[in-house]
Amino acid sequence: MTKRIRQGAVIAVAGMLAAATACTGQQSTPPGFAGRQLSADGGGSGAGGGGADSARTFTLLASGDILPHSSVIDRAAADAGGRGYDFRPMLRDSVPAVSGADLAICHMETVYGEHGGPYTGYPTFKSPPEVAQALRSTGYDSCSTASNHTLDDGAPGIGRTLDALDKAGIAHAGSARSSAEAGRPTLLKAGRGKQAPKVAHLAYTYGTNDMPLPAGQPWAVNLIDRDRIVADARAARRAGADVVVLSLHWGTEWQDEPDEDQLALGRELTASVTGGRPDIDLILGTHAHVPQAYENVNGTWIVYGMGDHVSGAMVNHDGAQDPRGNESSMGRFTFAPPAKPGERWTVSKAEFIAHRFDPVTGRAWNLDAAVEGGADHRREARDRIRDVVLSRGAGQDGLVMGK
Repeated sequence: MTKRIRQGAVIAVAGMLAAATACTGQQSTPPGFAGRQLSADGGGSGAGGGGADSARTFTLLASGDILPHSSVIDRAAADAGGRGYDFRPMLRDSVPAVSGADLAICHMETVYGEHGGPYTGYPTFKSPPEVAQALRSTGYDSCSTASNHTLDDGAPGIGRTLDALDKAGIAHAGSARSSAEAGRPTLLKAGRGKQAPKVAHLAYTYGTNDMPLPAGQPWAVNLIDRDRIVADARAARRAGADVVVLSLHWGTEWQDEPDEDQLALGRELTASVTGGRPDIDLILGTHAHVPQAYENVNGTWIVYGMGDHVSGAMVNHDGAQDPRGNESSMGRFTFAPPAKPGERWTVSKAEFIAHRFDPVTGRAWNLDAAVEGGADHRREARDRIRDVVLSRGAGQDGLVMGK
């Protein structure tokens, strides 16, 4: 299958040039775009949340946890035919949806080991860095990297992971190699040209499996804190973001329903407003291993949990192999520009795409397409995902199943 090359997606990191003088409190020159510029036109400077000037509808797609267990690593080795690791075949069926969006976001749950290994699966993960190239080949533009496994190999693991994503041309949010990197938002462009919409990607995790932050590096991983998230979202808006997207690694594993902490934090974050405009425009959840509901809260879509997009055969807390651990949804949201500058970009269409990773063949399948062939187990998985996704009334707010 030939992947369509997304010409419109521009990845950039906005430098936070917001230091105020001690005497006047005035800001220095407005924040602009720095770092990678992947567009052919090289455009991309300026600030201020372009509003009606950025009048271009765009689609944003997000998928669940990339969690390479040992069996997944072995499958990639087999697919490479003895020449390293090739994770592209297992994601091939995801290419049309991922590369078809203007922006595509993944969740890279694990850190990468050194080239050549050794690599490990559960409980302490070190994945082959070839995962990053497969994600880029599939069409991803940015990945959240804050999870309970971010510190599985300490600061070196973070460094290798972000270096590999940089090399592959994928932006990232949630972990950092320096305080400067941690202090600036990841800004993405949904299109080409100076007036293309700018999307901020922020990411945080509930914890790190009790692993301490590296000495002297409190900024290494973003931990969930309501006040910090709001402050970061507002800073991203000041840096020029038209849309602020938040990835949260949260929730209770193996629980279909969002837990009380998710519900409470979701209500608080979606209620946060500055100048009549919500601070956060979309929340994307990971961690629970199983698909969870979508819900429109205070006018903002929350995906409580997308499930594992790639993982080995999963065993739940009761010690039983649980097929839900290989089921997931992709969220696809179409954003329309505001009528007036400074107003909110709105979701004009909300969709989910049911997916299942087959741990036997090592392939992720779009279930809506797969069931057309008459596979009953795939139809059952699709229907189960649909029932969970719609369990909090998202259908009444316009969420539909996409292809």
